[in-house]
Amino acid sequence: MAMYNPPHPGHSIKDACLDPLNLTVTKGAEKLGVARHTLSRVINGHAAISPEMALRLEKIGWSTAESWLRMQLAYDLAQARKNAGRLKVKPLQSARV
Repeated sequence: MAMYNPPHPGHSIKDACLDPLNLTVTKGAEKLGVARHTLSRVINGHAAISPEMALRLEKIGWSTAESWLRMQLAYDLAQARKNAGRLKVKPLQSARV
């Protein structure tokens, strides 16, 4: 069953990865090989975890790329569902032969 309002997965990077190791965002970004602002945007929920970032997180030993991308997908889908009522979709009519 999908979570109705999952947290942005970037929060998990800080809570489960950086904080237990007493790493700052700057040090974490350095270890991941990204700019500080790139990691900061993800952690603060202003940017998504990209496949490349997911691989970086996996390579450093913080779970698998697939699990990071599943968390991102769950978050993105929950956000989209909040606005699903605004989507204008025309129903399909079944073709009769």
